[in-house]
Amino acid sequence: VMMTYDEAVSFIKEISKSGSILGLENIENLMNELGNVENELNIIHIAGTNGKGSVGAYLESVFMECGFSVARYCSPAVFTPLEIMTYNRINISKDEYADVVSQVKRACDIMVSGNMSMPTAFEVETAAAFVWFASKKPDIVLLETGMGGLEDATNVIKSPMASVITTISKDHMKFLGDTVEEIAKAKAGIIKPDSMVFCAYQKKSVLNVISDKAKKCNCEFYSVELEKEKLIDISPGKLVFEYPVEGENVKFETKMSGEYQIHNASLAALITSKILINKYGFTKSDTIKHIKKGIENASWPGRFETISKNPLVIIDGAHNEGAAIELKATLEKSFTNTKLTYIIGVLADKVHEKMLKLLLPLADKVFTITPSNIRGLSGEKLKEEALRYHNNVEYCENVRQAVDKAILTGNTVIAFGSLSYLGELKQIVKSNIIQKDRK
Repeated sequence: VMMTYDEAVSFIKEISKSGSILGLENIENLMNELGNVENELNIIHIAGTNGKGSVGAYLESVFMECGFSVARYCSPAVFTPLEIMTYNRINISKDEYADVVSQVKRACDIMVSGNMSMPTAFEVETAAAFVWFASKKPDIVLLETGMGGLEDATNVIKSPMASVITTISKDHMKFLGDTVEEIAKAKAGIIKPDSMVFCAYQKKSVLNVISDKAKKCNCEFYSVELEKEKLIDISPGKLVFEYPVEGENVKFETKMSGEYQIHNASLAALITSKILINKYGFTKSDTIKHIKKGIENASWPGRFETISKNPLVIIDGAHNEGAAIELKATLEKSFTNTKLTYIIGVLADKVHEKMLKLLLPLADKVFTITPSNIRGLSGEKLKEEALRYHNNVEYCENVRQAVDKAILTGNTVIAFGSLSYLGELKQIVKSNIIQKDRK
């Protein structure tokens, strides 16, 4: 039976209550039921703690600049369930979503009746993305892991064109391990024999874990060299930097303006240059031209994104220590003599204490909220924790109240933490601007 879009969304909401389980048995059974359509796709598989979405956005932009059709899978959704799977930057439609989720639900029912366990919400969404992509037949699929790598549902794929590992820091520790090296081992689990492996700048011990796995799998291995990344200029909404492509120093500009975007954009330049030249036979000069244009046109909602210029409101999905370190560097460089007001909402399983310790000293005023997510940490609890690092913290009952109060401070507003509330915040700020324009 074909579900409607609303039924498909509530079906996934319902099964998400049973949480997430790491391991591949479920998704393998599910994809078997669906004819293993994922094996027909040309996939670049992306894992890592920070920057997966940004690197994906750069890759999508560069490959589309070259005339390729590009499908992309990344979660969690910020604004609508439809945005987790896109084809040439356009979200799956409600009808298509209902159709592929219905197909996957039928396969789930067959599994359950054969005494197999019910797939999780992430497994269902991943399978639905594979089914949709197989029907669209894109040139390239950008596939982002949900959590970890080795046991992540996306790792059901057998032979990716390339595996990409973005910056690794401590995240999801109760699932993946206590040290960055253990976490790196889980992420390196996406590396498959005879493919290309690309790695962001990492600390030495982490890089070793990844390059060892690549060697074992007989892969070509490339990693970003930090000393070759050169920052030229940074301001909200603009970042200019230099990084070599095939030995030639190239000056890039991007609208995605957190300072950390240098690492993500350099990684994307490295990946696309090797793939375009080695796999698709592009010339070096064409490759450079396409990469420059692609990086310049890339955008990624919710990542140091300016959603209002007057008052200045910026949202950033910084939700762990690594992202907090990067956000702090950007704030210190871009806003030297500016007072900052924060709005913060986080999930309970994140290491937020270190985040508060790093970022709160830069704020003038702090508002906390509870994200509307089953894993959301209560804003009152967050306020108690925040008070250890700042003396001006206020809990707000909802996002609208936080936005109104933050804007009244007259400071630059930086909202960060869980992506799950930033979507709502963006709508509120937009509707406030529209009302102001009408007055």
